[in-house]
Amino acid sequence: MPTIIYVMIIILIGIFLLYAWAVMPRMFRKADRRSFMGHYYAHRGFHDNAGEAPENSIPAFKKAVEMGYGIELDVQLTKDEKVVVFHDGDLKRVCGVDAAVNSRTYEELQELCVCSSHEKIPLFEDVLKTVDGKVPMIVEIKMVDSKTRICELADELLLKYKGLYCVESFHPAAVRWFGKHRPELLRGQLSSNFAKDKGKKESIGEFAVHFLFTDFFCRPDFVAYSCDHPDNIGFRLAKLLGALPVAWTVKSPEKLAEIKNKYKLFIFEGFRPEKVTKIDKNGTGHEGD
Repeated sequence: MPTIIYVMIIILIGIFLLYAWAVMPRMFRKADRRSFMGHYYAHRGFHDNAGEAPENSIPAFKKAVEMGYGIELDVQLTKDEKVVVFHDGDLKRVCGVDAAVNSRTYEELQELCVCSSHEKIPLFEDVLKTVDGKVPMIVEIKMVDSKTRICELADELLLKYKGLYCVESFHPAAVRWFGKHRPELLRGQLSSNFAKDKGKKESIGEFAVHFLFTDFFCRPDFVAYSCDHPDNIGFRLAKLLGALPVAWTVKSPEKLAEIKNKYKLFIFEGFRPEKVTKIDKNGTGHEGD
C-alpha cells in the first residue's frame, strides 16, 4: 500500500510540473513591461454606444487620448484585406447587418454606421494616426481561423508607428506569430472561463485556452484574463511563474476595487477608474484624487 501511495504522489507531482511547464510565460529575453504600467486602458476607446463616440470609433479614441487613458482596440481584415478596427466577427450587433466583416470590402463597410452614430468603421492606419503615440495601446488581433494574414498586415502598419503598443489575442497562433517575427514586443494570451461566460460546453480549443495549456506553444509575456474569473488555477499559476496579469473588462468601480490586488493592468469601460485609488481591508474602494 505505501508503494502505491508513493507512486500516486510522484504521478501527481509530475502532472503538476508538466502543467506548470505548459502555462509558463516567456522566461528569457523578456519584453519591457514597465512602460505599460500606471495606465488604465479604455476598452475599445472611451466609448458610448448610445452617442456619437461608439466603440472602436475615431471619436472614442480621441476621448481616451484627451483623458490620458491607454487604449485597447481590435483589428481584423475585410474581404479586400484592409485592416479595420472592429470587435465582432459579424456586423449584426454594431451595424444591424447580418453578415461577416470579412465578407465585405472596406468600401462596402463604409456604407454602414456604427451603433446609433454617424461614425464609420475606421481603418487601423487612421486610428494609429489619431493616437499618434500619445498613450499606450493594447492591440487585439482577431483571427477567425488559423491563417495569420491579419498578423502580417497589422504588423506592417505597426512597424511604421512610433508609439508604445503591445499585442494580444485569444488565438495562440497569433501570439506565436508575434513571438517569432516580433520578439521584442510585449505579447499576451487572452483567456476566460468560456463555459461560464457562454453558458454552454466549451470546445476543445476553448478548454485548452481556458486553462492556458496553449501557453507552451506561444510563451506570452502577459495573460489577459476575464475579471470575472480571477481565481482560475491556470491563471494563478501563470502569475506565480511571472506572467503579467491583465484584467478585462472591468465595468464598475466596485469590480475594480474587488480585483485590484489580483491584476496589474486593467482594461475598463463605462466609468472613470482613476476615482478608485484606495482599497481598505474589506476590499472596498474609495474615491481619491
